[in-house]
Amino acid sequence: MKCMYCGCEDSKVIDSRSTDDGKSIRRRRECIKCGKRFTTFETVEVIPFLVIKRDGTRQLYDRTKLKNGILRSCEKRPISMAQIDAVVDSIEKNLFNSLEQEVTSQKIGDLVMEELKVLDEVAYIRFAAVYRQFKDSATFFEEMQKIFAPTSNKRKK
Repeated sequence: MKCMYCGCEDSKVIDSRSTDDGKSIRRRRECIKCGKRFTTFETVEVIPFLVIKRDGTRQLYDRTKLKNGILRSCEKRPISMAQIDAVVDSIEKNLFNSLEQEVTSQKIGDLVMEELKVLDEVAYIRFAAVYRQFKDSATFFEEMQKIFAPTSNKRKK
């Protein structure tokens, strides 16, 4: 890190601490050459990626859209904002770790369904009804059977 006073590239870190939002690190440094102190901030560089929609169009990923979709599914359910944020964080972690620059909306929807299935069955069904575009009660019933089949097997034992 270059000293802002003398331009020397050698400095030592005196103090490091996380910022209030937890998304960057504040470092207090001291120049080896001139002895003056300065502060730097380090943040993780997030590489934006595109979402490929069902119709083939592409748009930048938007965390707010993902969170709003999950919020609608969880309305009037005993689910806290912390739990919803944890679901969104888990999905984002999965997406960013894949290192893909383009992700289909189907993959994102599948990740949401996996998370909601564990979190709350009603929220899962609500999301599935929109995401899977149920056309009639038969397709809705098939989805319900997928959820309750593993549960009914456990009860028989």
